[in-house]
Amino acid sequence: MNNSWSPSSWQSRTALQMPVYPDQAVLENALQRLAGLPPLVTSWEIETLRERLADAAAGRAFLLQGGDCTESIDDCSTDGVVRQMKVLMQMSLVLMQASLKKVIRVGRIAGQYAKPRSSDTETRNGVSLPVYRGDIINRSSFTSEDRQPNPELLLRGYERAALTLNFIRALSVGGFADLHHPENWDLDFCKDTAMARQYHQLVESIAESLRFMETVTGKALSETRSVEVYTSHEGLHLPYEQAQTRQVPRRDGWYNLSTHLPWIGYRTAQLDGAHIEYFRGIENPIGCKIGADTKPEYLIRLLEILNPQRIPGRMMLIHRFGHQKIADYLPPLIRVVQGNGHPVLWCADPMHGNTVSSPAGYKTRRFEDIVSELLQAFDIHQQLDSNLGGVHLELTGDNVTECTGGARGLLEQDLHRAYKSLVDPRLNYEQAMEIAFLIAQRLKQNRPAN
Repeated sequence: MNNSWSPSSWQSRTALQMPVYPDQAVLENALQRLAGLPPLVTSWEIETLRERLADAAAGRAFLLQGGDCTESIDDCSTDGVVRQMKVLMQMSLVLMQASLKKVIRVGRIAGQYAKPRSSDTETRNGVSLPVYRGDIINRSSFTSEDRQPNPELLLRGYERAALTLNFIRALSVGGFADLHHPENWDLDFCKDTAMARQYHQLVESIAESLRFMETVTGKALSETRSVEVYTSHEGLHLPYEQAQTRQVPRRDGWYNLSTHLPWIGYRTAQLDGAHIEYFRGIENPIGCKIGADTKPEYLIRLLEILNPQRIPGRMMLIHRFGHQKIADYLPPLIRVVQGNGHPVLWCADPMHGNTVSSPAGYKTRRFEDIVSELLQAFDIHQQLDSNLGGVHLELTGDNVTECTGGARGLLEQDLHRAYKSLVDPRLNYEQAMEIAFLIAQRLKQNRPAN
């Protein structure tokens, strides 16, 4: 690849999964306004996250990345953000207690407004319209007006992301995050579930330890009163990402300041494509989805393009195979990365390779398939002397019925009761906490002996 790079150099490459706007002048006007707005995140937050991810790659920390499949502009609300924060906080506490490691919390939040789709159009009753691609591009209602890509939605998405981030930061440093008061993290609708009871027992144990330490030292442990929470989204809509790509004082290079951790999706990771060209030039830590179609020689070339200097914490590989394929396809990729000495953070996505359709037409995922892929991932990495340093989940703090199975035993005929996702099915609270306890058990088993 030519080493010449700029935030717009991707425009000379083929860009897949991009919407077709009816009026380019209107699009350019919206992008110019977006480029003049303040950044959503800062370069020092990005640099700190890269250090944290380097720790996770080396086994000194663990990454918990989770949130909605795609955010809705209309659902940007106090309750929605709080519920997402609560489930991430509860899951991270379970993982910390078991692993005795720091847990890096990264939400699929404050920017996850665009999704790749398998078709450009959707047909209902003989009528074909542009497919819904996420609230930053068009709307989900099946009308010509709503399905037309609208540049003004880029600005609406930015505004909702800014509001969400502002609230997350306030919660992270305020009393909400205080370990002395984890009751702040309870979700009302699930107080009597088995997962909630198990979690509360763990919380009481931690609270007792905190009280003991503060009694012994005679002072409060201030480190327990705030947390770090980072944001991530798929960097799919390249004009939006470019508009928020900036240089900052006293630092070299360019930063994507729309999010801390952007990732490249499975459908847009062509080596000569526009998305790889854009991502190779930004300073952010970046993720890339890989799967059964990923060849070892391709993966090494990808790493050489995206992280030629082999900077620790720069590159995260998010593997998504499906529970029936991971045993065949993951080991060769681990071996080739090990053989070439690339420092990567391996992260398991047990969601996207396990999507099926129910007889009633609902997109769903079976909890047992998700668990199977996740546990196989731990086993494979351990067998190959590799480190699985994180997990990537689509989940929600809402009381939804989108994935079957789990502690509540949801069946396919239950999906209609509370199926709210606009695109992909998510784990509900109970299922997410069950996953957290399963991961915790594996992390505890893998702890080095003292």
